[in-house]
Amino acid sequence: MTILKKAMDGNEAAAYASYAFTEVAAIYPITPSSPMAEAVDKWAANGKKNIFGHEVKLVEMQSECGAVSAMHGALDAGCLATSYTASQGLMLMIPTMFRIAGQLKPGVIHVASRNVATHAISISAEQSDVMACRQTGFALLASSSVQQAMDLGAVAHLSAIKGHVPFLHFFDGFRTSHEIQNVECLDYADLAKLVDKKALEEFKANALNPEHPVLRTTGQYSDTYFQSREACNPYYDKLVDVVADYMKKISEITGRDYKPFNYYGAPDAKYVIVTMGSAAGCVQETVDYLRKQGAKVGFIEVHLYRPFSAQYFLSQLPATVEAITVGDRTKEPGAVGEPLYEDVSSVVLESDRKLKVFACRYGLASKDFTPAQVIAMYKNMEAKEPKNHYTIGINDDVTHLSLPYGKEITLFRKELLAASSGD
Repeated sequence: MTILKKAMDGNEAAAYASYAFTEVAAIYPITPSSPMAEAVDKWAANGKKNIFGHEVKLVEMQSECGAVSAMHGALDAGCLATSYTASQGLMLMIPTMFRIAGQLKPGVIHVASRNVATHAISISAEQSDVMACRQTGFALLASSSVQQAMDLGAVAHLSAIKGHVPFLHFFDGFRTSHEIQNVECLDYADLAKLVDKKALEEFKANALNPEHPVLRTTGQYSDTYFQSREACNPYYDKLVDVVADYMKKISEITGRDYKPFNYYGAPDAKYVIVTMGSAAGCVQETVDYLRKQGAKVGFIEVHLYRPFSAQYFLSQLPATVEAITVGDRTKEPGAVGEPLYEDVSSVVLESDRKLKVFACRYGLASKDFTPAQVIAMYKNMEAKEPKNHYTIGINDDVTHLSLPYGKEITLFRKELLAASSGD
C-alpha cells in the first residue's frame, strides 16, 4: 500500500475524510470551520470522486439553520449528508439535530470547536459549543490532532452508517483546525472496503419516495411518546462497540492505536489526568517528563464522548490509580461540575473503584495550557489538602479558584531534538 503524506491543517484533514463518504454537503460559512466546506467545494468543482464514484453535491444555504435543514432533507431522501460548523452556527443547528438523531439518520457534522459568545465574543478554541449538543442524540467523537481529524473523521462516517446514529466529530478550533502537520492520508479504496453495505442499503431503502409514500413526523402524546422515545436505546447500546471496531480497523490500516479512551503513561500510575482535544499533546509530553523523574502518572485521552462508556473507560484506568483530575475546556455556570467531570464522576461512583475525582477548568477561549500547569495538576492530587473545582492558567482574583503553578518549562520530543541537532 502506498502512503500519501501531505502537509495540511486539521480542517483539510477532516474534509478529506468526510469527502469520501459524502453525497451532499450542506454548508454555511463560520470561522474557524469554513475551510472544510471550501475544500469540499474546490474538490467537487475539480471532479474529485468520493468512494461511490461521484462528485459531492455542495449546497450553500442562508444560515446554519438552513444548512442543517438541507442536510436533514438530503438524509430523508436517502443521501449521505454532511455539514461543517462551529460556535453560534452549531447553536442554530440544535433543534434539527434532535430530529436527525430521533430519526436515526447517519449524518455527520464536523465541528472546529469554538467559544459560544457569553459576556463577550471570542472566536478562539473552546468546547462550549459541543457541550451544548450533549442532549441532541448525536454521538460525539473528539480528535486531538490533525492526523486524528482525518482518521477519526472517517470513523465517524463509518460508524454513523453502521450504527444508524448521527455523529458530531469535533476538534479544537485554531488549535487543531489551523495547525499544519505532515499527515498520512487514508486511501479511499481502503475506506470503501470498510463500509457496512447492508446498513447502507437499509438507509437507502428507507428514503422518501413518491412511488411508495410513507408517513413521517407524526404527532404523539402521553399514550405513546415515552415508549417510542425509549425505543432508540438498543442503537446507542450497540454504538460503542461499533465505534471501537472501526477504530480497530483504522488502527490496523494506519498502525496508529485508537480506542474510545486511549491511556498513556505509567502502567502503575497513581495519578491520572482525563481530558479531550488538543490538550492531549501537552499532557503526554509532560507525562514523559515526569516519568523520567520517577513519577507514577498517566493520562486518559477521551475520543468517544457520547455515548460515554463506563466499561471502556474503566478498562483503560490502571488498577493502581488513587486520584483522577478531569480537565474541561468549557464553563457551565451553576452546575456542580463541568460535563466531562460529571460523566467521569458518575462512572467512578457506580463502579467499585475507590478514587478521588477532581475538577479543573482550563484553556477557555484558547488560553494557553502548558506543561507547568499539567505538573501543578498532578502535584495537587498528591497534596494533603488538594484543591477541587479549580481553574488553571489564569489568576482568579474575584472568586479565588485558581490553582497556582510554577515556572514554565520547555519540553521537546526526541525527534524534534534530533532534527534541531542535525542527527
